Amino acid sequence: MSFTKVPMTVHGAESLRAELTELKSVTRPKISAAIAEAREHGDLKENAEYHAAREQQSFCEGRIKEIEGKLADSEVIDVTKIEPTGRVIFGTTVTLYNLDTEKTVTYRIVGEDEADVPAGMISVISPIARAIMGKYEGDEIVVKAPAGDLEYEIESIKHI
Repeated sequence: MSFTKVPMTVHGAESLRAELTELKSVTRPKISAAIAEAREHGDLKENAEYHAAREQQSFCEGRIKEIEGKLADSEVIDVTKIEPTGRVIFGTTVTLYNLDTEKTVTYRIVGEDEADVPAGMISVISPIARAIMGKYEGDEIVVKAPAGDLEYEIESIKHI
């Protein structure tokens, strides 16, 4: 069985660690207190507050396990510590010039869990990222999209 680490940016790892800390130090104790309070109300079979709190607890514990797993399986890549070569790699911020619309777009290539297209962060496995990985400034690329092929020129690659 081959196992590879999942790439993640420093920001992505920090966000997950912050959420994990919040869940463990704030959310989990609140839920435990809600369960204890609901238990004091007597019969648990017909106690909606108790069942709601137990459901929240289940969700919280599941999310904690999920985050811990993602952090354990990740390789945090700090692109600012990698010498720029003019080549598109994971974590770089790339400005593309659309040859058809003559508009530019800027994307940062991030891990799957960090992707947020409206914020300009695309997954390393997205069609655009796959098309530009390993390419250089000035290269022209074609992205196969459902609406048809999109042609871009790579304007700039930044390690920020």
